[in-house]
Amino acid sequence: ACGHDGHMAMLLGAIRLLKDEELRGGGVKFIFQPGEEGGGGAKTMIEEGVLEGVSMIFGGHIDRHFPPGKIACDKGLICAYTDPFTVEIIGQGGHAARPHETVDCIVVASLIVMEIQTLVSREIDPTYPTVVTVGEIHGGNAHNCIAERTVLKGTVRTTNEKIRATILKGLERLVHATGHLHGAKTEFLWHPGYPPVINDPTGTTIAHRAASAIVGEDNVVHQRYPSLGGEDFAFYLEKVPGCFVRFGAQKKGLEGVPAHSPYFDFDESILPIGAAFLAKVAIEALKELKGMGKNGSRV
Repeated sequence: ACGHDGHMAMLLGAIRLLKDEELRGGGVKFIFQPGEEGGGGAKTMIEEGVLEGVSMIFGGHIDRHFPPGKIACDKGLICAYTDPFTVEIIGQGGHAARPHETVDCIVVASLIVMEIQTLVSREIDPTYPTVVTVGEIHGGNAHNCIAERTVLKGTVRTTNEKIRATILKGLERLVHATGHLHGAKTEFLWHPGYPPVINDPTGTTIAHRAASAIVGEDNVVHQRYPSLGGEDFAFYLEKVPGCFVRFGAQKKGLEGVPAHSPYFDFDESILPIGAAFLAKVAIEALKELKGMGKNGSRV
């Protein structure tokens, strides 16, 4: 969907590069993980024991915002919390010609969508990146009928645990208050999504060193601000320290095409760069762990 085939190719390339390498101080485990897009594949693999014996972990993702030859490497939080939510509005259906006999749940749903905008713009400190997006609206089945039920589905993206709690509590308050004001019944449900990706300082130093060796110091860049995208590599980083980087992969002529688009493609010249980085970061991490007295470690 957004370059995962490229990630697999990079990792296969790294295996090839490390095949004849004498790995001093430990070994390397390669994770070919399915189900990142909403499936939380990392969490399942952790439950199945994929991190047993692993001391550090490294990964990366193709990024269309950077040109080929650049590697973005930042410590701390680089991706957001991602929490999906569902709102159900139950009104009183009826004929479009007799709205006074109904409770129009589509109108209530529309008001909720508009009120959400002020929840972010007027209740949240603007220095903390925050997004609430409604991506689905389902209601009604005829042009001349007032629907009895409407469902909204959306996502909350935050970079701070306190802000996250404030938004989710505010959404629930807003939904029920708007429904009550207009005589509709409402339900609000949310599900914990992916945690934020938080790069470990030591892991980031190792990744920066490896990236500099592959593309040169001047081509190791920064995101500038956290992405509000989600990434289930976060589950690995909750268990072991490490770093997640981004490989510049912008393809000429497709600069404006979103990653999750049927027209998305990436510049394949970055595949050997990614492979070389993954191999190099494994070697550098083993050296670091050996220097810390952790001989026999796995990355």
